[in-house]
Amino acid sequence: MGQIFRNKDGKSILMKMVKAIQDNKAYLGEVDGLIGDGDHGMNMNKGFTVFEERFGSEEFGFTEGLEELGMILMNEIGGSMGPIYGTIFTAMAEKGEGLEEISLTGFADILEYALAKLQTIIEAQVGDKTLVDTLSPAADSLRQSQKVGWDLMTAMNAMAEAAAKGRDSTKDMVAKFGRSSRLGERSRGVLDAGATSCCLILTAMAEGIKEMVC
Repeated sequence: MGQIFRNKDGKSILMKMVKAIQDNKAYLGEVDGLIGDGDHGMNMNKGFTVFEERFGSEEFGFTEGLEELGMILMNEIGGSMGPIYGTIFTAMAEKGEGLEEISLTGFADILEYALAKLQTIIEAQVGDKTLVDTLSPAADSLRQSQKVGWDLMTAMNAMAEAAAKGRDSTKDMVAKFGRSSRLGERSRGVLDAGATSCCLILTAMAEGIKEMVC
């Protein structure tokens, strides 16, 4: 027990992700407004809410939902984060497509693949004060959980913890990409908005998966 979740039953995971962004729209705007243009929460909320309006009454699986959400974010919201999150979610869907049951190994493969796909379109690495500082340690934690033989629920807790640590690490970094990079040292002392939203999404994803583990 506790080793897989079923792809076809994954709608609830996506809806937890939607709620996490909607509930934190203002917070994400505040974080972004400190060193950016302040529209991150608004843009993310727009994309996730469009997804909810179109598909909330439909039945869909985990990877199917990620594909639809990714396409909406890629094509219908403004700013740089739409294509970034669109790439992450569509890559996750691509890697997981065809999996009826998703194990810890399968989910680790999915998140690693998404990170690799993302880094084909952006140059940011860990330490550059971007969402990579959240996504990369989260992916690493899954592989580590696999190596030590943890069950999926324990691995989800570890992933959420790694994501939070990654997010918090951006506070002491100097931004190297985006509008905030123009501020140089003045960007230090503030969380990165993308890292913050990524942590919200991964935490919601972890919570949703934990409720489905069988």
